[in-house]
Amino acid sequence: MSDLFSDLPLRDRTARNRVMVSPMCQYSCPDMDGLATEWHRQHLESRAVGGAGIVMTEATAVRPDGRISPQDLGLWSDAHVDALEPITSFSEEQGALSGVQLAHAGHKGSKRPPWDDSVPLPPEGDGWVAPSPSATAYPWRDGDDERSDAPGVKHVETMSTSDVAALVEDFATAAERADDAGFDVVEVHAAHGYLLHEFLSPVTNHREDRYGGSFDARARIVRETCAAVRDAFPDDKPVFVRFSATDWLPDRESWTVDDAAALAADLASDGLVDLVDVSAGGLHPDQEIPVAGPNYQVPYAERVRDAIDGNAHVGAVGGITTPEQADALVRNDRADLAIVGRQHLRDPYFAVHAAEALDREDAVEWPRQYRRAV
Repeated sequence: MSDLFSDLPLRDRTARNRVMVSPMCQYSCPDMDGLATEWHRQHLESRAVGGAGIVMTEATAVRPDGRISPQDLGLWSDAHVDALEPITSFSEEQGALSGVQLAHAGHKGSKRPPWDDSVPLPPEGDGWVAPSPSATAYPWRDGDDERSDAPGVKHVETMSTSDVAALVEDFATAAERADDAGFDVVEVHAAHGYLLHEFLSPVTNHREDRYGGSFDARARIVRETCAAVRDAFPDDKPVFVRFSATDWLPDRESWTVDDAAALAADLASDGLVDLVDVSAGGLHPDQEIPVAGPNYQVPYAERVRDAIDGNAHVGAVGGITTPEQADALVRNDRADLAIVGRQHLRDPYFAVHAAEALDREDAVEWPRQYRRAV
């Protein structure tokens, strides 16, 4: 029986345990150039010291117009490789696998950071024209009033078929750069209302070409992106994909857990992904989120895991805050990986503390520099 501190084999890589630091945006590139800063180094490296098996960077844009905010991390040039390489080298020294989540924000991009209320930015300022499967801007709300005239909302353009092909190539090129930077894992971000999720959902995809309409057509770009990333990234390194398993929009035609399970099963059976990271929501402000208590998204991961039928691993995320909870997910075969987000913000040493709580100090030790305090 696997537990939280059993190894997780991922092609020729092995995670030392089943704890992953969830990708969490930091909005901390003050020069708006996408280059990793000392903040990113401290944030990610401390979690590697803290014992996590996999440390995943935030959503990292594959090109400048793929950022959520101008302060987001990027991986569209060799300069970005040089800025990220010290992080992956240090993580390796600490025994953690390093991962990068490759992303494009789509029509949820070109905004200020959340502490500035995520106000849309117009192209004539620090913003840009946001590509989208359909020229429908993400509804920006101020309290209960929809602001259809908010700055930047109208600066959205529909992607052409050639634009889609270029985007797929951008993901593949970013995967090559991720390898150059020393990352062990790349994750394709197809969740939370960002560009690939916008293609998947009929709520935001109104296209009439080969990338819109039926389930297969809407999913085509994700299949092509995962295939291109798999081909570009070394065969001995794993590729993950993150899905929102549901749009949480029960009263309209939308993306559902059955859709997510079907696409995950196809990608896994074709050998294009090694792990499916199962999240939910983020597409539209009208979403109806169930009570966000402990493990509130885990049933989605279980549904996807059943559909994959052993052809890939599955990670669960959402409301995982205690060692016992994370361990139970793995022991009870609900997921293969506990993806821990906000608890890692509160406690960079979550994995080391979990090992103590679960009597598995043999699995992850405090760094020797800190043992005098244990």
